[in-house]
Amino acid sequence: MNGDWHGKTVRETLAELDVGAEYGLSDGQAAKRLTEYGANKLDEKKKKSMIVRFFMQFNDFMVLILLAAAAVSFAVSVMQGEYDFADPVIILLIVSLNAVLGLVQEGKAERALEALKRMSAPTAKILRGGHIVRVETEDIVPGDILLLEAGDMLPADGRLVTAINLKAEEAALTGESVPVEKDASRVFCEAESAGDMRNMVFAGSSIAYGRGTAVVTATGMRTEMGKIAAMMINDGGEANTPLQDRLEETGKTLGIGALVICAAIFVMGLIRHIPPFDMFMTSVSLAVAAIPEGLPAIVTIMLAIGVRRMAARNAVIRRLPAVETLGSATVICSDKTGTLTQNKMRVVELYTGARPYLLRLAALCNDCRIDTDETGETRVIGDPTEAALIRAGLEAGLDKRALDKEHPREVEIPFDSKRKLMTTVHRDKTGYLSVTKGAPDVLLECCTHYTERGDRLPLNAAKRAEILRANADMADHALRVIGAAYKAVDRPRTENAESGLTFAGLLGMIDPPREEAAEAVATCQAAGIRPVMVTGDHIATAAAIAKKLGIMHSGDRAMTGAELNRTPQEDLEKAIHKYSVFARVSPEHKVRIVKAFQARGHIVAMTGDGVNDAPALKAADIGCAMGISGTDVAKGAADMVLTDDNFATIVEAVREGRGIYANIRKAVHFLLSSNIGEIITIFVAILLGWDTPLLAIHLLWVNLVTDSLPAIALGLDEADRGLMNRPPVDGRKGLFSGGLWQRIGLEGCMIGMLALLAFGIGTIFFDEAGSHAIGRTMAFATLSISQLVHAFNMRTDGSLFHIDVLGNKALVGAFLAGIALQVAVIMVPGLAALFKVEGLAPVQWLITAGFCLMPLALVELEKRFRRGGV
Repeated sequence: MNGDWHGKTVRETLAELDVGAEYGLSDGQAAKRLTEYGANKLDEKKKKSMIVRFFMQFNDFMVLILLAAAAVSFAVSVMQGEYDFADPVIILLIVSLNAVLGLVQEGKAERALEALKRMSAPTAKILRGGHIVRVETEDIVPGDILLLEAGDMLPADGRLVTAINLKAEEAALTGESVPVEKDASRVFCEAESAGDMRNMVFAGSSIAYGRGTAVVTATGMRTEMGKIAAMMINDGGEANTPLQDRLEETGKTLGIGALVICAAIFVMGLIRHIPPFDMFMTSVSLAVAAIPEGLPAIVTIMLAIGVRRMAARNAVIRRLPAVETLGSATVICSDKTGTLTQNKMRVVELYTGARPYLLRLAALCNDCRIDTDETGETRVIGDPTEAALIRAGLEAGLDKRALDKEHPREVEIPFDSKRKLMTTVHRDKTGYLSVTKGAPDVLLECCTHYTERGDRLPLNAAKRAEILRANADMADHALRVIGAAYKAVDRPRTENAESGLTFAGLLGMIDPPREEAAEAVATCQAAGIRPVMVTGDHIATAAAIAKKLGIMHSGDRAMTGAELNRTPQEDLEKAIHKYSVFARVSPEHKVRIVKAFQARGHIVAMTGDGVNDAPALKAADIGCAMGISGTDVAKGAADMVLTDDNFATIVEAVREGRGIYANIRKAVHFLLSSNIGEIITIFVAILLGWDTPLLAIHLLWVNLVTDSLPAIALGLDEADRGLMNRPPVDGRKGLFSGGLWQRIGLEGCMIGMLALLAFGIGTIFFDEAGSHAIGRTMAFATLSISQLVHAFNMRTDGSLFHIDVLGNKALVGAFLAGIALQVAVIMVPGLAALFKVEGLAPVQWLITAGFCLMPLALVELEKRFRRGGV
């Protein structure tokens, strides 16, 4: 396929690509070209093989020390002529098993994140087989006809077929900061760079203004962006989230502390004449067991699991830090249309002296399309407000398709948020008809006459006041009001098209609140989160909907964009808490609103769907783009995409975010209290002059059985029912706020003391003189199983009697698997010999079981005292 598409006419390009501009490719053609050219995506860095990733699991300081300890053990055994390789073999087995678990965990996280990438994959609107369809950008092939609108990201390079006031933002490709005007009719034979090709659009750029169509000429690595990507080295690494960074720092601090304690234990052991090698192995094993080196990996898995759960509830998280931030959100600034409301506008009231003519004008000056899908159902595609006008016309027997054939559009002035008007000029039987629609207050300023039963009358002050009263009455009833006007012109032109108009009437529409929105607002307020409406609608309409939903209460204020313009930022920051509604705002105003709330210490979520919303989405702590109505630019700037454009989904995402954060705290709480319990067991025993209650392989085994599966299972816990009845998480206080460190310390001491008691009772009452086999076995079982039992305490900060204790099936499974493994190690003769333990008699198991169950009772008492109970 030849290049230099910018030097070809539209007809030549379409002919060479063998495609029709009005029909597009057939499904068969598209499938064949997808096979020929491959997926429309940039090449990625080759992934590491499973073997390489397996050996990377050993690239850890403590694991290397452990391997060195195994080598020392092997060498000492050979030198002493004992040839007892049990210790090094067990160490190697456990380290290898840990590596396998790490590889599995890494694979789970990677698959979860890949699934999320697919769920949040960008899409594009194209023409296939004569139908407008939306496809994933990876499935686009050369010859596809792209339908371009303001806000669309370009998925591939293409030759423009049509361009109406089209401008593209190409800064990512050319460095040109100003949007580039495009012209489909031009041919640029001498163009030297992408920036000179005004008849082309390029992957990675976006449509800033206007609309048009383009035929795809290059995809994937053949695009201009692909050529740049080929020259770059993609390191492909995912940055840590702030929480992971904090946990890594915590792990380092704990590691240093553990090493110091282990060194002290080693020295104390030497003073007590314990064999140096045994003490060295115990100290190293204790250090490995005490340091929660798996925490960042476990957090990644928890985040991935939680994010997948959120995606299933229509909230696709694009950046992992947003999960952490969601739990801290204190303000949600939400658009009204489609987010708090159903986005199904209906015309319910008219103010006009010529009903059929008004509906005809509203259908002509309209960018919606009527399409018939494969099932034969008629669909109106386009902006919800404009779609309501088309539906009102259809109900009155006016089909836009027929009207467009009868009065073809010649020129237009597209709608923009500053003018608040849209104008189109159509061919008429006697000449040309210019039609303008938009905000009634703005439109009236352009009118000199009005129509009444077919007559064109001068628009005097009394009639103007009557129209404004009708507009206000409709707005007071929460209706969105659009005005329409017209004038006859002698030729199709845009000069002076919006002056000297004849007012035709008002159309009042309503977009009813979503049924779930009021409940979501109430949930927000119970959770200490303030919902704020930020909309481009009339202030009366916005306030009426806000009151109906419970966003606006007695004493709350509403502010318009015009008032915002007159209010200095410093004054806005001082008074921001008084306002629940911001109406008639532009995207630029959204940034000011976000910054004002942030200046008062709030964590702000902001919704947006337009190109110009990108700055506000970036400025907010959590940018929420609309998945249905949102532009690709808005989605690219957001932290989260709502696939159903629903306010209730934001609230559910906050609930999930809080739940994920709570589960991470549970896992950290569990792991650290268990690890401290192991340190206490060894440290106190040596401090008291006892023999070592646990051998090195015992510590390694406990670390393996208790650290991974229960911690990950805690990440699957459902959010507490009362989670949204509490204030937001204060991100400034850190993960260990609320006395968590103290509880971790106390519970670690509890686990350690239970293991020591088991060792003491086993040694005193059941061991033969000079033997510690039964005592060590009971301590070993108690330490391991009590930690598995303790994992259930993590499920709630309240009483276990108030929840379904066995409700987390994954935790139950991890518990049963841990019990089975621990019992097998003790009761299967071959394994018992390997781990240097003795099989326990029923009475010994009964005593051990009593110690293992003690964490449930003791922590339950601790919770009651902490909450002021008795």
